[in-house]
Amino acid sequence: MMKSYLKLLTTCTAVLLLCTAVAYALDVDGKLNIEGDLAGGYQYQNISDAPDVDDTGRGAVLFQPTIRFQLTEQDVVQAKFGFAAGDALNDDASPFLLTPWATDLEEDVKGIGGRDRDYLLTAWYSHTFGLGSAGVLDIAGGIIDATDYLDTNAYANDGLTQFMNGALVNGATASLPSYDVGGSAQWELGSWSASAVYMSVAENDDSNSYRFFGLQAGYNMETGFGEGNFRLILDATTDDFNGPDGTSEKSRTGIMISCDQQFGEILGGWARIGWQDDDALVDYQALFSGGINANGSQWARPQDTIGVGFAHLNGGNNAIDHSSVIELYYRLVFTEIAALTVDFQYLIDNYKTGNDPAGLISALRFVASF
Repeated sequence: MMKSYLKLLTTCTAVLLLCTAVAYALDVDGKLNIEGDLAGGYQYQNISDAPDVDDTGRGAVLFQPTIRFQLTEQDVVQAKFGFAAGDALNDDASPFLLTPWATDLEEDVKGIGGRDRDYLLTAWYSHTFGLGSAGVLDIAGGIIDATDYLDTNAYANDGLTQFMNGALVNGATASLPSYDVGGSAQWELGSWSASAVYMSVAENDDSNSYRFFGLQAGYNMETGFGEGNFRLILDATTDDFNGPDGTSEKSRTGIMISCDQQFGEILGGWARIGWQDDDALVDYQALFSGGINANGSQWARPQDTIGVGFAHLNGGNNAIDHSSVIELYYRLVFTEIAALTVDFQYLIDNYKTGNDPAGLISALRFVASF
């Protein structure tokens, strides 16, 4: 496995340098843009009340280049790729239901979404319509990611630069699919915005294909504290999920509120509240999460950030009763493209019967972006 990490890391570093040079050379006409992330992480867990799970450490390396071509002022074509070696603690090494590192690792970039496709995450075309006094409308279609349009958050939305745990990157009660066929519409008018997403997903956890529908309404406000955002998200699927009794033909629907707010030049705060119905078999029915973010201006490192986040999830109609996670990270920025994050997560899963695993996951995460 170590050879796989080193091979991918060496290859990605060479590609990173090549892409940076090519992007610089081709950016003269402003048409072609190449960007992406090269990341490596290592997580170690200390676990209690999980007899079949050992204290152990696992790592992962990933490379995600994005190619964007501006056809005209209104038309864009973009493709994003994902390559990875290792799954850190996202596989069976961890006893927890919540994902320890919410990013696309080795298991995620192969056979994506139950389709016979590897490494190509998104590929879409978009056109922007100027509507005059009615605002701006952007329509996109292709292979898309619902989380690019729904449940955005300034301080808790990126597993490479912010929190690592999945319950803090997105709302775990929302059924937001990624990397499948669909379309999106985004509208903006002043402080108001709205997004709509439709996706045809090849396979869910029950091995059924289904359709997804999502809506988000947002309001951006400037206060005496700074910028803030309020979002209301609705999501629904067709009735292609199994119910708690094992029968199929159940749908999933949910609602969520996602907010973030600056509190001056140093501090920021965020919160999510979510709920989903339990007609289908669901691990979690309700979610509350929130946290604070601070930059390093007080100690002459304004690019550095500290994040503290907490999430509590009430179980649905499956085996889990509730889960909680608290996470603390410090992101140390070296250059415009490179940063190292020290991260700690403490997780607890309480089941309706049996053991209740708890433990600390410590991690180092290095990310170079170009």
